[in-house]
Amino acid sequence: MDRNEITEFSALVSRFFRAMDAREFPEGWAEDHFTDDISLSSPIGSAQGITAVAAHVEESVHRFARTQHTSSDLLVDEAEGVAVTWNALMTHVHLDSTLRSRGADANPIFQVGGHWRAELRRAPEGWRISALSHEALWTTGLPPLLPEGVKPVVAGDH
Repeated sequence: MDRNEITEFSALVSRFFRAMDAREFPEGWAEDHFTDDISLSSPIGSAQGITAVAAHVEESVHRFARTQHTSSDLLVDEAEGVAVTWNALMTHVHLDSTLRSRGADANPIFQVGGHWRAELRRAPEGWRISALSHEALWTTGLPPLLPEGVKPVVAGDH
């Protein structure tokens, strides 16, 4: 692994977080980040395949009025393929509709501190994420309103 590849990994993660925070999901955005067979595991569900993962990410982000995902430096592990891990602080601002349903004194902020892990694979266009998972270590505030039957995994539920 050379310095340029590690820099490319970091840029891939930064672009993914920026896409979520800017809500920039133009046609084909997922192909710039993921392999076709990507698997995702998150505190609010799982998805398999690029179409399902893209839909999961977009739906998750749109449960909030705004988000800000801040990541730490990546740690690269080449023991079994190429895997990267990082810490993240994720701040979410609830939708007005969520706040109205929770009452006048509802906290508008939901924060999550956690670990992310991605497995990477080189594609002709560059490195792409082939598996992505997120573990919530701690939360403050209430999670978003979720569809019936979907229970968020919060810190300590593992």
